[in-house]
Amino acid sequence: MATKDNQADYLESYHDFLDETEVNRLGLMSNGTWDLDPRRLGIMLSRYKFVSKMFAGKQNVIEIGCGDAFGSRIVKQEVEQLTVADIEPRFIADVKQRNSKKWPLIPIVHDILEKPLDAKYDAAYSLDVLEHIPADQEDRFISNITSSLSSDGMVILGMPSLESQQYASPASKAGHINCKSGLDFKALCNKHFKHVFLFSMNDEVVHTGYYPMAHYLIALCIK
Repeated sequence: MATKDNQADYLESYHDFLDETEVNRLGLMSNGTWDLDPRRLGIMLSRYKFVSKMFAGKQNVIEIGCGDAFGSRIVKQEVEQLTVADIEPRFIADVKQRNSKKWPLIPIVHDILEKPLDAKYDAAYSLDVLEHIPADQEDRFISNITSSLSSDGMVILGMPSLESQQYASPASKAGHINCKSGLDFKALCNKHFKHVFLFSMNDEVVHTGYYPMAHYLIALCIK
């Protein structure tokens, strides 16, 4: 049975926790998502959790096309060092402003279509980027990522399926110029990697189900 002293100790430790916790805020993109479609934020974060589990224990990882990198902290929880790269300086400035002392990220501005990264990484991932890359530049996009990896590096690529686009908003459809069906996505990855494991995703659930019924596709690739 709880005593008044136990209750007082609990309240004191709880207040200490509140006082010592960093004050955080949403990033530029995630703030807009939270305002327009809160449910979508949970779905987005679940994709980062999948990446974090696949890359657990990796020493040096990079995210290509990080946006505001709000979900990147989930990956940082499982890897030693995480660099987050984006072509848009405004996003990177926002990431630097929100960077956490407990979960530090290394933010850089970089155009992966222009050239590979200068450093070599154990693993790389890119979520919701490939569908914005013109089809005639998709091979360069993937090649520059693989050229930024160590010899046994791993890559995770995630994108909305072509079949999902009938349910997408007009704004999303305008930017999604290169969505693919499952087998076409796997064929593209097979051109660049020795092993490709393709997963389906619906809402927060990653599975091995029928590709045409998947809303989202995730490819785990090994050089």
